Amino acid sequence: MSTTTTSGATGSVADFLDTRLGASKAVRGLARKIFPDHWSFLLGEIALYSFIVLLLSGTFLTLWFNPSMGLVTYEGSYAPMNGLEMSEAFASTLHLSFDVRGGLLMRQIHHWAALLFVASMVVHMFRVFFTGAFRKPREVNWMIGSVLTLLGIAAGFTGYSLPDDMLSGNGLRIIDGIIKAIPVVGTYLSFFIFGGEFPGEAIIPRLFIAHVLLIPGILLALIGAHLGLVFLQKHTQYPGPGRTNDNVVGYPLMPVYMAKAGGFFFVVFGLIALVAATVQINAVWNYGPYDPSPISAGTQPDWYVGFLDGALRLMPGWEWTVLGFTLSFNILIPAVILPGLMVTALVAYPFIEAAATGDKREHHLLDRPRNNPTRTGLGVMAITFYGILWANGGNDIIATSLNMSINDLMWIFRIGLIVLPPIAFWVTKRIALGLQRKDRELALHGRETGRVVRTADGEYFEVHEPLSEQERWVLVQHPVYRPLEIEPEVDENGVRRPGARRDRWRQRLSRFYFEDRVEPPTPAEIEAAQRHGTHGEVETSDIQEAVASQPHR
Repeated sequence: MSTTTTSGATGSVADFLDTRLGASKAVRGLARKIFPDHWSFLLGEIALYSFIVLLLSGTFLTLWFNPSMGLVTYEGSYAPMNGLEMSEAFASTLHLSFDVRGGLLMRQIHHWAALLFVASMVVHMFRVFFTGAFRKPREVNWMIGSVLTLLGIAAGFTGYSLPDDMLSGNGLRIIDGIIKAIPVVGTYLSFFIFGGEFPGEAIIPRLFIAHVLLIPGILLALIGAHLGLVFLQKHTQYPGPGRTNDNVVGYPLMPVYMAKAGGFFFVVFGLIALVAATVQINAVWNYGPYDPSPISAGTQPDWYVGFLDGALRLMPGWEWTVLGFTLSFNILIPAVILPGLMVTALVAYPFIEAAATGDKREHHLLDRPRNNPTRTGLGVMAITFYGILWANGGNDIIATSLNMSINDLMWIFRIGLIVLPPIAFWVTKRIALGLQRKDRELALHGRETGRVVRTADGEYFEVHEPLSEQERWVLVQHPVYRPLEIEPEVDENGVRRPGARRDRWRQRLSRFYFEDRVEPPTPAEIEAAQRHGTHGEVETSDIQEAVASQPHR
């Protein structure tokens, strides 16, 4: 076919779509969409590209995986297990690993992509948190991102459980114990989910449906909503030259950003494939098929649910009996109440901070983490809290490797869980306030040059290099928040004002956030600092004369 004929056919298709769907307007608007050029925005793209790799590799795996708990006798290429009775799910996993060409590589690509998918979402959420990208008008998108992260964890756990090996079976046993610990309805829920007494014969097919149909469908819908809101509300951007709350500085989607994004997708895919081809993960043949009778030691779940295992190990064995019902607080608190509080705090945080600031403006410029010390401290405290629980999920391996008493290690983690997060909050906040003070000094006096000169009066001082207007603007442009002032609780007639109790709570929250603060210098202060020189009461002309008299190197 000639080039002219091909061009004509392409033009006809484009005209058909344009006249019926108005596609040209949408394409033009999309092509002109501006994307900020900062490396931290690639974190969200890594999550998206990992999800695409998961869909592609998962489609391949479903062609050979048999999600059945029916028992068969294995007769395959893995000789050590020949003649062993196992579920069809585990047998098909071995078949995929040893008999299907490229099957083991695809299994490992799928598993590593799942780990990267959840990790990139978590790091992306922290980037959004520390920079304040969740503020108005993006509260809904923050909640969608929170649900996406939780769904990613759910997708990972359901897929991790599908091979029906000893490791995944023990994980399901833990989930069964958590469900049964719920008062009154726990046993009924367990029988409903597992189709009878654990392990039943229905859990693997049900997990398969959730893993390949239900959760991916919801993920796709929420990813579409997430990206749609990003396009609708425009991107946030870091403070810098020409960047305001009313524009976006960057590159257009076509052709620049599309080419970069396409190349980055293949970089992500290539790295996942490289790791999958060289680093073994989830070697289920080492664990064997699931059997409820033995208990394996020295095994841990994937990192994103390791904190739950650590919380269960950390909790003392508290159980109460009330009205004939056993309340297993040793399970309810770490596995039900604690995750519920963590998720609630995560989803509600934008509204908590908005209540503290009283700020109803739209924000499209990002914060530098140092400029909101309390928020940054809370983020580091959350990471510390999670890290302690996660590390305790492997306390048996740590104790064995370091030749320590596991009981001593347990108490170290228990004390650390109470003591270390507040310390991390305080230290982080102090560091952020210190960095703010440094920024204030830079804005007022400029950079230290290391050159010490003497004036005609014999006074010694260090020469400071003034900042450019753009550099100074980045240091002083952030909004200043102060503790909220509220009206008196009662009026002149002694009548309590409606909403006084709510306002008092908001004032306390505001004081927690903004009582300790370093305000950026005002234009008047900067002008005064420039007018009076960079050291005490020495005039600028005297400084220039002293500097000029010094030999230059």
